[in-house]
Amino acid sequence: MKICFLIQTYKNPEQIYRLIRNIKRSSPNSIIILSHNSTYCTLDISKLKQYPDIHLFKVTTGRGDFSILREYLSTINWLFNNNLDFDWFINLTGQDYPTQSISELELLLSTNSYDAYIEYFKVFYKESSWTIKQGFDRYLYKYKVNSTNFPNWLKVFLKPLKVINYFQPLLRIHFFYGLMIGTRVKSPFNDEFICYGGSYFSILSKKCLEYIHKFTQKHPDILEHYKYVINPEESFIQTVLVNSNLFKLSNECKHYVDFYQSSYGSPATLTKDDYTLMKQNQYYFARKFDIDIDSTILDILDQKILVKT
Repeated sequence: MKICFLIQTYKNPEQIYRLIRNIKRSSPNSIIILSHNSTYCTLDISKLKQYPDIHLFKVTTGRGDFSILREYLSTINWLFNNNLDFDWFINLTGQDYPTQSISELELLLSTNSYDAYIEYFKVFYKESSWTIKQGFDRYLYKYKVNSTNFPNWLKVFLKPLKVINYFQPLLRIHFFYGLMIGTRVKSPFNDEFICYGGSYFSILSKKCLEYIHKFTQKHPDILEHYKYVINPEESFIQTVLVNSNLFKLSNECKHYVDFYQSSYGSPATLTKDDYTLMKQNQYYFARKFDIDIDSTILDILDQKILVKT
């Protein structure tokens, strides 16, 4: 049993090192791929080289656009082009952390009958976890980012302009990730190819990853559509895998995330006060943490994982 972890990072080097140490301590055989945006901080290579099977790639990514999914798919391509040996693929960020020992997760994956643990729902149907309008706005418009890094006070000031989104179908304006202007495009979705959405974080078997790898090569038109939507990483993987009807998918995300206290699309930062909720279900990871805000929660998780390891 070998798990390959993709960790997408951009801040808090000490927290990144701690995450790597935790994973390698409970799963020394694992592969770790760091997709690191070095715009905001650099990583000490010497601290990474003390562990085997760690690969660092420097990238440039943003929020809300195609860049996160682009690096996810680039990692998949690199894995298969280099014939790396692994059984499962898990994506994390540098602000995620295990809530249980990875060895316990490996036991689950070696005995279960599922091909993937991935949250999914039909985006344009009542069963969606988002509003239907939100789904339409995200995935049926081609967006151009005109400006990024809007301060929150400016987003509040400009919010009344979004009234235009409710009175006509051809144009959309959003400020969540800067000024994004979208124009309506022909939908690639239909009754045979449904648009699905869900959490970006999933646990996929190697055969699921192989299918995604081949799909992107066989269907460049679908990938091209997702290059210009909002948050493509929260739909593309689900849409590809669920529509295939080839895999046994567990419709659950093994990540604990608190969106009830979210701010501008970003989940709440977890502290020691969240530990009780975090351990109520069979989560194996949680996000997001900030070592500068509360390192005690990481100490608690470390102790729990150490005991089980």
